[in-house]
Amino acid sequence: MKRILFILTICLISTGLLAQQNLDFSKKVEIISPQINSDNTVTFRLMAPNAKEVKLQGDWMPSEGWITKLQDLQKDETGVWSFTTQVLPSDLYSYTFIVDGLKVLDPNNVYQVRDVATVMNIFLIEGGLGDLYKVQDVPHGTVARCWYDSPKLDSPRRITIYTPAGYEAGKDKYPVFYLLHGMGGDEEAWMALGRASQILDNLIAQGKAKPMIVVMTNGHTSNTAAPGESSKGFYKPDMRAPDIFSGDMEANFGDVIKFVESNYRVKADKQNRAIAGLSMGGFHSLYISANYPNTFDYIGLFSPAILPPANAASPMYVDLDAKLKTQQDNGYSLYWIGIGKTDFLFQNVVDYRSKLDSMKFKYQYRESEGGHTWANWRLYLSEFAPMLFQK
Repeated sequence: MKRILFILTICLISTGLLAQQNLDFSKKVEIISPQINSDNTVTFRLMAPNAKEVKLQGDWMPSEGWITKLQDLQKDETGVWSFTTQVLPSDLYSYTFIVDGLKVLDPNNVYQVRDVATVMNIFLIEGGLGDLYKVQDVPHGTVARCWYDSPKLDSPRRITIYTPAGYEAGKDKYPVFYLLHGMGGDEEAWMALGRASQILDNLIAQGKAKPMIVVMTNGHTSNTAAPGESSKGFYKPDMRAPDIFSGDMEANFGDVIKFVESNYRVKADKQNRAIAGLSMGGFHSLYISANYPNTFDYIGLFSPAILPPANAASPMYVDLDAKLKTQQDNGYSLYWIGIGKTDFLFQNVVDYRSKLDSMKFKYQYRESEGGHTWANWRLYLSEFAPMLFQK
């Protein structure tokens, strides 16, 4: 019996030593990707010794329409593929690898975001605009995901609300900025992709923007919440929701305002309300502000999807010119429009501006480089927010 126990003990010790050898991290090759170099070039690396081809897709790369031109990586003798970009301006960027035709995430980068059904890695280059999107050592606001009842839609709905630093400890009332997402988004989009809380925290700390409450809704009335956050379960997100441009979002927006003004310390008057949105959210902002012409003093249209509505007979979309005239007569502090020079909606915005010009409807116009991208929408938010509630 003693001999058997001795043999078993030796086996256990040997197994332990072998396990320790397998956990010898000193022999592990560390791969850094992405590596932001001192000159603001960026090096990407991927260990894939058996791959035949590795490409890189990034949102800074030129594109032809919706198709981004991909960049080839080169493999070294150890099986590591790599590529170094040209100098990139300070900003937030997203990317993915494509290995033998299959899109994959960077296993060496844990920072990811979801845009509709696509998950991407992100990185940030500091020293300029990117600093505004970075978490800085400043007082931070609170971001809450909560549910509200929408009597008109007969369902509870999820909403994201940013309150500025000091809200919980104070008694002051604040102005409210309603910030709407695009066709592929939800109540998470402006936080995850738009860096809204970082932008607001930093602008407020710098004294460039007034402390404000920011309300980020789910603009798809057929979904009560972002994918995976509702009773619909874990379904594959699809940007082609049946409610798009139906008029439902605009017709029921009063439920959102009522919830916010009943549950938060807000200044509940026109001078202290703003609304803005990107793409589909820009379309919504246009029609919500026109249909409730004495509700918002600040209106922002970021790359607005000024397209024929799906339900043109909806009361929300009827007699737009007359509604704009009423909005004009009631007065407002700011009507702001931004669009990228290569945005596929550029001509639509040109046509809409012609309408406004013919009416002598005053607005501010911002034309930027690039197209229909989050790079532009983050930029627009960083420029629009400081103009709010300054009177």
